[in-house]
Amino acid sequence: MGQLQMQQAQRNAEQAEQRARALQTQARAAQQEAVQAQSNARELQTSSVQARGDADSARRNVSTLQSVGEVNTQLGALREQIANVLAPPAAETEAPAAYTNAEGQATGTLINVTA
Repeated sequence: MGQLQMQQAQRNAEQAEQRARALQTQARAAQQEAVQAQSNARELQTSSVQARGDADSARRNVSTLQSVGEVNTQLGALREQIANVLAPPAAETEAPAAYTNAEGQATGTLINVTA
């Protein structure tokens, strides 16, 4: 009976050792996964910071484009006002009436020769 108990104890010890090795292997794999997960987390954090910077830059660009659009609108209105001020009155754009001489012929414009 002692021999049988000894063999059983030896089997139990071998099984416990196999379980310990398997658990150790799993622990190493879990540790490697944790290291990889931390590395991925750092990369994601870096990407997040870059994306935040890109978003801020895009917002500034939108604001700038809106300002440029407003300035262009104001310049267009100013150009129109200047054109209206510089445009000759409608009466000046008409051709002067021709002068008709005593014989009924159109000879040109009337010129004041009184000095």
